[in-house]
Amino acid sequence: MNVTELRVGLIGLGMMGRHHARVVREVEGLELVAVADAGGDPHGVAGDLPVVGDVHELIGVGIDAAVCAVPTGFHEEVGIALAEAGVPTLIEKPIAHSVEAGARLVDAFAANNVVGAVGHIERYNPALQSLRDRMAAGELGEMYQIATRRQGPFPARIADVGVVKDLATHDIDLTAWLAKSEYTTVSAQVTTRSGRPHEDMVAATGRLTNGIITNHLVNWLSPMKERVTVVTGERGAFVADTVSADLTFYANGVVSTEWDSVAAFRGVAEGDVTRFAIPKREPLRVEHEKFRDAVLGVGNDVVTLQEGQNTLRTAEELLASAGSLTAAGEA
Repeated sequence: MNVTELRVGLIGLGMMGRHHARVVREVEGLELVAVADAGGDPHGVAGDLPVVGDVHELIGVGIDAAVCAVPTGFHEEVGIALAEAGVPTLIEKPIAHSVEAGARLVDAFAANNVVGAVGHIERYNPALQSLRDRMAAGELGEMYQIATRRQGPFPARIADVGVVKDLATHDIDLTAWLAKSEYTTVSAQVTTRSGRPHEDMVAATGRLTNGIITNHLVNWLSPMKERVTVVTGERGAFVADTVSADLTFYANGVVSTEWDSVAAFRGVAEGDVTRFAIPKREPLRVEHEKFRDAVLGVGNDVVTLQEGQNTLRTAEELLASAGSLTAAGEA
């Protein structure tokens, strides 16, 4: 791709910031020219670049685009400053700490006619990309349910939000994206077992506008890491493992049986199982390429700020549901 390199500034040099720094340096058409973090550079990602203290100093360096990887509570302040400076920005998910803050971010970028995107990276996982294409091609037929499991140990990087806004927002976003339909209702149960102020386990159900039902199990309390999406429909079920980026299709059986007790079952039967061979590119790299293209006006395959806001709103509705159910149970 022969383009003038975009001068990119990165603010937030924590666990995600270090990955953004690496990928920006690898992607054609991007040049990392400035980094910022009030807490310094704990992972040594700056290299030869000076570490400035805040977003205003970052803007002052002269940048064409920015990546915002600061803690969620600072997304609004940093994002609005970048929007008002006319700097296209990729904001790590969730878009903000609250729906009200997210709305102000959406408005700021729209008012200044600046490209904004949210880093819901799972959309760029090769297994989910292939799954969405196959669903759109009708390989599953009518869709019935999307179920996700996102479980693993507690991450040291998270301090300011719970598992719903940190992890479950991945599942909310990818579910609406796969189904091309937003949520209409959600209900959830949460618990807090780690001694922190925010929830660390959630079991959620929902329904989308197009009638698909959803189920999400998300926690920071599991000793094994699991990232699985199962889409069930009239022709079978797709299973996407986003850790290994594998996609498998379990087809409904079409072979008749002479075993009376089985033949009498008026449901589906096990059929062929197909594991697809798909190209496996790093999702974060693809995300940055799509953001670069959006900034250059040659593509629009990014998670928009409004989509990020929709996801955050659903997450807050989920938490509100869990709170009301808990209150009712204690009454």
